[in-house]
Amino acid sequence: MASTRLDSAQLDWAKGDGLLPVIVQHWLSGEVLMLGYMNVEALERTQSTGQVTFFSRSKQRLWTKGETSGHVLVLRSLRVDCDADTLLVLAQPHGPTCHKGTSSCFGDDVEPPLGFLAELDALVAQRYVERPAGSYTTGLFEGGIRRMAQKVGEEGVETALAAVAQDDAALLGEAADLIYHLTVALRARGLGLKDVAALLAARHAGRTGA
Repeated sequence: MASTRLDSAQLDWAKGDGLLPVIVQHWLSGEVLMLGYMNVEALERTQSTGQVTFFSRSKQRLWTKGETSGHVLVLRSLRVDCDADTLLVLAQPHGPTCHKGTSSCFGDDVEPPLGFLAELDALVAQRYVERPAGSYTTGLFEGGIRRMAQKVGEEGVETALAAVAQDDAALLGEAADLIYHLTVALRARGLGLKDVAALLAARHAGRTGA
């Protein structure tokens, strides 16, 4: 069940002597950021403040992630597992999660291979709203949908040519340019990569169910 509020009375606190393990994932990419523990008070503070708070077993007190570093985890949603004894937090990290400076406490190489596309989608959406001066993306939006469509066409041709006549590095470079410009064009129409992914998933489900 996904929510921003859970009823603590419905959770199995007894199994872990008043503590529940909490897996924290990046809300967009799905990257596993860390593992912590919550008691009832930590859960309530997390839900009331919107900043992920744990119970520190070493300090024996509540501990809000980033309370000294500023690298807080902003709550996006909460889920509970089928046994009601483990929580999954989807969070938006502000800075590295690990005290060693990595995005994840498990290292920088655990992000799902396609996870960055979700971050790119979100960044382009942010650029669309904020329009920061000097940004190439802002310039594309200001140029209008025809300019964006032209860039998608150009990058599509260059990608096709690279696939036929150039090496893998060139193909990857052109493909990256194509995906970026396509993301911008989609956003200008009020769409995103997640909408494309949803359509592909629906098509796949229809085919496998036939």
